[in-house]
Amino acid sequence: MHSHRRGEQGAVPFRSGRFFNIDSNWYFSCREGRDQGPFDSRDDAEAALTLYIRDINTLDQRLYN
Repeated sequence: MHSHRRGEQGAVPFRSGRFFNIDSNWYFSCREGRDQGPFDSRDDAEAALTLYIRDINTLDQRLYN
């Protein structure tokens, strides 16, 4: 079941998985349209995504505050 994210209104958009692998390498996709990777494992890709989101949020705070 899909649900709204914070700040969303209207119909819930289609969402696909963020993680994928190609030839034993793991990647994650982001809204900015640039896939990030390769990583040796999905765990490594998940850890990198956590850091990526933290960095984006920090940048947003600096730009908009």
